[in-house]
Amino acid sequence: MNHIISIRDLERPEIDCLLDKAALIQANQYNETALKGKILALLFFEPSTRTRMSFDAAMARLGGTSIGVDSVEASSMAKGETLADTVRVVSGYADAIVLRHPKEGAARLAGEFSSVPVINAGDGAGQHPSQTLLDLYTIRQSMPLDRIQVGLLGDLRYGRTAHSLAHALSRYDATLHTISPKGLELPSAIAEELGEDGTEIIEHDDVSRVISELDVLYVTRIQRERFPDSASYFKVASSYRITPELLTGVKERFIVLHPLPRLDEIDPRVDSLSHARYFEQSRNGIPVRMAMLQKVMS
Repeated sequence: MNHIISIRDLERPEIDCLLDKAALIQANQYNETALKGKILALLFFEPSTRTRMSFDAAMARLGGTSIGVDSVEASSMAKGETLADTVRVVSGYADAIVLRHPKEGAARLAGEFSSVPVINAGDGAGQHPSQTLLDLYTIRQSMPLDRIQVGLLGDLRYGRTAHSLAHALSRYDATLHTISPKGLELPSAIAEELGEDGTEIIEHDDVSRVISELDVLYVTRIQRERFPDSASYFKVASSYRITPELLTGVKERFIVLHPLPRLDEIDPRVDSLSHARYFEQSRNGIPVRMAMLQKVMS
């Protein structure tokens, strides 16, 4: 079965092939009826804007159709049905399933019970491979992926996008610079695994001290709900705010990425700078997810 559950399931040649395919799609070199007659099931048991809509749009651009559920309350899981049974049933209706679920490991479980390919659209604090592929694609538009210096900033403990990206970048011998509030550091298990793969990880407590060394700064939302009170949150959040002043003196090819949604961790004044690529990053979800859908459904 051709599931995409984790970025770790893909070898570098497979990743490069998907990115190459996305580039062709973005250049309008694709078959608009490639998935005509195919049905994609979108099972989203957590809120989503970009991932949900871009998979829907990607399917439509390839001539296919989408069906879906947008919450637990709108499905029979609200009546106590297990995820395994839901997946068994839905895989009888569609040619592939895109699943977002709040519990880590849910996508892997779904893959065990589905009779059609499953794409993980985010499982708790686990993995988010489609986001990672579009992150890599966006970086590759500005620079080669090999041996770059990447800063991961924000909530690295629970941030699945950062976890997936870190694993992917290890395929390209990147050096990772982690910058996070105390208690929200990259989990030791992930750091150890990356270290075993030969990835260098350097911890920092101040982004301003490392910003000039970076090729990419990947900013993630610091999750307010992780803090005991608002005062504690705002004290931390204010120290992890990206401003135009902070970006003075960065490398010419330096780019800022963010999986979105953002709160106040990136000053809106940064949006007009050439370094800001997060809205382009979001748009890149269409060609990348079109490539993914063709991979699992063709």
